Amino acid sequence: MKKLALHWQILLGMALGVVFALIMTNFSWGADFIEDWIKPFGTIFINALKLIAVPLILASLIKGVSDLKDISQLSKMGFRTIGTYILTTIIAVSIGLVVVNLVKPGSTITEETRAELVESYGGDAELKRQDAEKQKEAGPLQALVDIVPSNIVGAAGSNANMLQVIFFAIFFGIGLILIPEEQAEPVKKFFDGFNEVILKMIDIIMLTAPFGVFALLAALVVEAPSADLFAALGMYALCVIGGLLLMIGVYTLLVWVFTKKTPSFFINGISPAQLLAFSTSSSAATLPVTMERVEEHLGVEKEVSSFVLPIGATINMDGTSLYQAVAAVFIAQAFGMDLDFGTQLGIIATATLASIGSAAVPGAGMVMLVIVLAQAGIPEAGLALIFAIDRPLDMCRTTVNVTGDASVSMLVAKSVGKLREVPLVKNWNDNYKK
Repeated sequence: MKKLALHWQILLGMALGVVFALIMTNFSWGADFIEDWIKPFGTIFINALKLIAVPLILASLIKGVSDLKDISQLSKMGFRTIGTYILTTIIAVSIGLVVVNLVKPGSTITEETRAELVESYGGDAELKRQDAEKQKEAGPLQALVDIVPSNIVGAAGSNANMLQVIFFAIFFGIGLILIPEEQAEPVKKFFDGFNEVILKMIDIIMLTAPFGVFALLAALVVEAPSADLFAALGMYALCVIGGLLLMIGVYTLLVWVFTKKTPSFFINGISPAQLLAFSTSSSAATLPVTMERVEEHLGVEKEVSSFVLPIGATINMDGTSLYQAVAAVFIAQAFGMDLDFGTQLGIIATATLASIGSAAVPGAGMVMLVIVLAQAGIPEAGLALIFAIDRPLDMCRTTVNVTGDASVSMLVAKSVGKLREVPLVKNWNDNYKK
C-alpha cells in the first residue's frame, strides 16, 4: 500500500498525540507517564533537527554564494531579499493592529482573571523584562556588532547565533568568488557533497516526524494551563490566529500574482514544513525541511533558497511581529489604556525592527515584546496576562514565519530568473515507497 504523504502522517501523529494525552489525563499517573516516557522522544526529534541547522546553513549558503558569478549578483539578491522581508513584516504588524483595534479583546479581561494571571506568571514576566533590559542597555549599534563573531567555532555552538554563522558563510562564499576558479573548485565540491549529506540526513530524520510530533503534542496537552484561563483569553487568541490566517492569505496572493503559481501548489508544497513549524515552534529547527520543500516542491533553485531561507529564519518573523502588535494593544486595553495613532505607528516601527533581531527559537518573541511594550509606554507586567496561552500561539506564529520565508524565496527566485516551472523532486521524499 502506498504510504500516506508526509503532511498527512504528521497531521495523524499530532491528532493521535492530543487524543492520547486527553485519555491519559484521566489517570492519576497519566501526566507523569507522558512527561517521563513520551516527551523525551519529542525533545530528541527537535534536537536532531537543531543538530543539522548550523551545518546546513554553512554548507548551503557557502555553496549558494560561491555559485554566483560575481559580487553584483549577491548584492542584487540581498537587497531584494531584505527589502521584501521588511515589507511583509510591515504588512503583518499592520494587519495585527487593525484586527485587535476592531475586536478589542482586552475588554473581556476581568479584574479577577487579571490578578490570577499576574500572580501565576509574574515571575516569568520579570525574567523576560530583565532580558529585554539587557538588550536595551547594549547600545544602538550592538546588534551590528553581534553579527560579526570573534570565533566561528563558538558562534556555531548555539542556534541563537544564526546571524553570526550566516555572516561567516557569506564572507567565506565571497572569498571563493574572488579567488581563481581552479583553486575554488575543490572547496566548492567539498561543500556541495557536504550539503548533499546533510539533506540526506534530513530525509532520515523526517521519517520519524510523525512520532516526534506525537510526543510534542501529547506533552503540550498535559502541560497546558487550566481551561478557565484559556476561556478568559479566548478572544485574544482568536485575534492573533485570525491575523495570522490573513497573513497566510497575503503570502498566497503575492505568490499567485508575481509567480503565477496557484494557491494549492504553494500550500501543498510547503505544508509539511508548516506542520513541523507548528509542532516545534522553531524556525531554525524547521529550516532544513523548509529548504527541502522549497527546492524540491516549489521549484526554487538552490542558489536562491540557500541564501534567502537562512536569512529569513533569522530576520523574517512576520508571525511574531503580528503577534507583538496584537499582544501590545491587548495588554493596553486590559489595563484601560487608550493608544493613539502615533503610538501605534511606533509599534509598527519597533515590532519591525525587533523582529530582525529575534532568535529563531521558541519563546524569543516574548523578549522582543518587552521592547515593543516599553516603546509604547505599556506596563511590562502585562506580559503575565498572555503567558498562559503563549505556547500554542507561538506554534501558530512560527508556522506563519516559515510560510513567509517560503513565499519570499519564490518571489526573489522569480525576480532573478531562478524559479523552475516544474519542480525537481528527488528520491526518498514524502512519496517514498519501501
